[in-house]
Amino acid sequence: MPDALQLMTNLTAATLTGDTPYGLIEDAAIGVADGRIAWVGRREDLPQDLAGGTPRDMGGRMVTPGLIDCHTHLVHGGDRAAEFEMRLNGASYEEVARAGGGIVSTVRATRETGEEVLLREALRRADALIAEGVTTLEIKSGYGLDIETELRMLRVARGVMAHRPVRVKTSFLGAHAVPAEYKGRDDAYIDEVCIPALRAAHAEGLVDAVDGFCEGIAFTLGQIARVFDVAQELGLPVKLHAEQLSNLGGAAMAAGYGALSADHIEYLDTAGVAAMAKAGTVAVLLPGAFYTLHETQMPPVKALREHRVPIALATDANPGSSPLTSLLLAMNMGCTLFRLTPEEALRGVTANAAGALGLSDVGTIAEGQRAELAAWDIAHPAELSYRIGFNPLHSRIFGDLA
Repeated sequence: MPDALQLMTNLTAATLTGDTPYGLIEDAAIGVADGRIAWVGRREDLPQDLAGGTPRDMGGRMVTPGLIDCHTHLVHGGDRAAEFEMRLNGASYEEVARAGGGIVSTVRATRETGEEVLLREALRRADALIAEGVTTLEIKSGYGLDIETELRMLRVARGVMAHRPVRVKTSFLGAHAVPAEYKGRDDAYIDEVCIPALRAAHAEGLVDAVDGFCEGIAFTLGQIARVFDVAQELGLPVKLHAEQLSNLGGAAMAAGYGALSADHIEYLDTAGVAAMAKAGTVAVLLPGAFYTLHETQMPPVKALREHRVPIALATDANPGSSPLTSLLLAMNMGCTLFRLTPEEALRGVTANAAGALGLSDVGTIAEGQRAELAAWDIAHPAELSYRIGFNPLHSRIFGDLA
């Protein structure tokens, strides 16, 4: 028996492995040792040499992998509540922009906010996700758009992991928008700010992946490719905000770089789906932004299924287009708005979300995986997507059970 084995019993395990729905194991047992899953299976099949582990009765609850939010912008200064109210009172996009709204307001607020305050506010948002069973989350930069603030954002993102029992993966998103001081000089911004900031962040050990926004209101395929070329040179994986408002071929381009994920993708065409399938690129759907922006163009879920592209779900938590810090609500939205099944939604915030972050040691309940789990007061996994505004989490396990 492994040293200090802890044994969870009296539970149903949704392992997300195998060929059965949800990978369900009734009357299961899960052994945990040294922060890893040492054994999982039916309790009656528990090996005799493991039966002496320190027991933990789970009270008949459902245990799933810990949830993973694979696309967030948790670190930022200020909020956009006033802009939200202006729009509802009839202001146009141009009127909001002239009043200092939009992404430029978040960039200004983030540049003016110190590291301590950015961390405090990011922890508040992270706490909301952790309270819903999230054990891994991704955090992007992209509201600094200068070298100093981009680095500050990434340091704060790393700081979230230092202050909370959660795993954080960081994405450099310097190619998010063109700041006001570079208006009309997009290429100069890429050369003089974005790429130097990426190199500096990599040198400081702050980057796990490189992201970009390929869109008519953001950057072209060629500009994103220049950033991705540097990412490849530095040995960093890439991902992309693609096909959110139009079809520029960003997802296919990113797939050509072996991208971990292409995110949003409402306007993705069949050729883009095929390219993602060939590259193993995960499709990350973001129903919070779809809802907030009153979008009507649905992501091509049927084509993604037909080409067996893994589908993930995330909050896209940000102050403008998706002020959402509930992954459970994102699951419900994924089912209600995009017609995902509850099983697809759960896989979308566990196994497939792990793939979108390049992780292979979380997202399922299997031997050797990290013991990052969530126990729920539910009878069936579909309840996680079914309820709206209700959190059935009983406990979250991050490492050893104690």
